[in-house]
Amino acid sequence: MRKILLAPLCALVTVAVAACSPSGPDQTNPELAPRGTTMTKVKPEKKDLTTKLSLSGKVEMNPTFGLTAPVAGQVRYFDLQAPNGTPTKPIRVATVWKDGAPNYVEIPAGATFGGRLVDDKATVTAGMPIASAKHVGYAIVGDIDGAQAYKISGALTDVTVQIKNGPGPFPCTVLGTIAALPQGTIPEKPPVTPDTKNPPKQPEQPKQPEQPQQPSSSTGLRIVCTAPADVQMINGAAASIEVTTGKSAQALVVPVEAVAGQQGKGKVDVMQPDGSRRTVDVTLGLTDGKVIEIKSGLTGDEELAVPGPNLPEGQQQGGDQQKPTGP
Repeated sequence: MRKILLAPLCALVTVAVAACSPSGPDQTNPELAPRGTTMTKVKPEKKDLTTKLSLSGKVEMNPTFGLTAPVAGQVRYFDLQAPNGTPTKPIRVATVWKDGAPNYVEIPAGATFGGRLVDDKATVTAGMPIASAKHVGYAIVGDIDGAQAYKISGALTDVTVQIKNGPGPFPCTVLGTIAALPQGTIPEKPPVTPDTKNPPKQPEQPKQPEQPQQPSSSTGLRIVCTAPADVQMINGAAASIEVTTGKSAQALVVPVEAVAGQQGKGKVDVMQPDGSRRTVDVTLGLTDGKVIEIKSGLTGDEELAVPGPNLPEGQQQGGDQQKPTGP
């Protein structure tokens, strides 16, 4: 009799457990919120923002760097003599003429001429490398890839270096441009013709043959900077280079998670009193990876949804979404 009653009871328990267990297409994971759910809200704040970029470098002897045209115009080179020693004053290497006015290009003291990078009388643009120079002594050299070049360009006034297991950090003065340089050329000297009308009265002493000046070789994108005089340098030592790429005082910033977009233009979701979102276009500025500057589009009093808006996957540059084709 006991066995007959237990069987229906077990069947009843099995049915009850199956009815309570979630199954089918409506099953959800309680740990994941639905897409687009506002997890938190933030308000923009003002703070001083500094962005930096780190590079790997090393100590090198006599590195080559480039000199650029200060303006757009026609370049005319000076004929330079091979130096007898390390120059202690700047050397004028070329002139870029614009609107009838000369704009001089000089090799800094402590460096020698490396070569011409364009032809004499060539028309050049502002910022174009036109001559190479060789720094005499030690310097820090760091290689740059294409993605980093545009972040560093125009931001070379604040560079700090730390030599691995050595001196630092110390400020490093940048030489020339970061642009890749072609191979330099050294113009040949014109042949000397004897003066037959006024021959020399005394026999000339034989001159020692001059060593031909070697033109500079091509380089890739890189930064070259010099350390203070009291910093001990060892050729080949590894170094870390930190470049400050931007500064903004009391910038209006928001967390990067609240913004759709990274550079130039972006979008944020402003929370409305009824809990809905309103997507707003904003102009973006500097970012340190944690917060990003809002240059325009917000007043600073808004509450923003985090995470930010989801851009349509098929959105094109013009803002139109791709539509399916076919019947």
